[in-house]
Amino acid sequence: MTTDQIVHIVDDEPDVRDALSLLMRSVGLAARAYASADEFLSRCVSAGPGCMLVDVRMPGMSGLELLERMNQREVVLPVIVMTGHGDVPMAVRALKAGAFDFIEKPFNDQVLLDRIAAAIEHGRQHGDVEAERRRAAARYAQLTPREREVMAGVIAGRLNKLIADDLDVSVRTVEIHRAHILEKMEAKSLAELVRMGLLLELK
Repeated sequence: MTTDQIVHIVDDEPDVRDALSLLMRSVGLAARAYASADEFLSRCVSAGPGCMLVDVRMPGMSGLELLERMNQREVVLPVIVMTGHGDVPMAVRALKAGAFDFIEKPFNDQVLLDRIAAAIEHGRQHGDVEAERRRAAARYAQLTPREREVMAGVIAGRLNKLIADDLDVSVRTVEIHRAHILEKMEAKSLAELVRMGLLLELK
């Protein structure tokens, strides 16, 4: 592990933040600590490579609510939820909302470091692709139903004339839709549009 990986620590207890920051630095990881979910959201504009440790129960916004807010902002970062014994059901909810893992307090330092290493590796393998998929999904949501039909035909490799026949419209109409689709999807080429379609698993 190297210091280009940042572990973001979100916990309302100063002693926990200090101890975890020290542990991260002892193995060569950069650490950034936040006293609340709101502080993380206000300070962390771009998360960068790494992962997050977040306490599931905090005053104000909970760890679960923070995870949901991150999803809305399309912050792609593996999240490990720290939980007390009675909070396991909430941690399971966090997993369903996209958390990478959860760990029960009190935890062994080495167990935590192993989980962090796994989260960072997961982020390396999937972070860029997931970020690209989310951007594509946000753009795809702006398409009209007809534009989505045309895009499906394009991704399937069908010619404009065949798409026009399928949808009972003119070829010119299909061409206009294609131009709008490329613009809305911010695709510089047909190949890039097809790649986006594959990321979104469009058939």
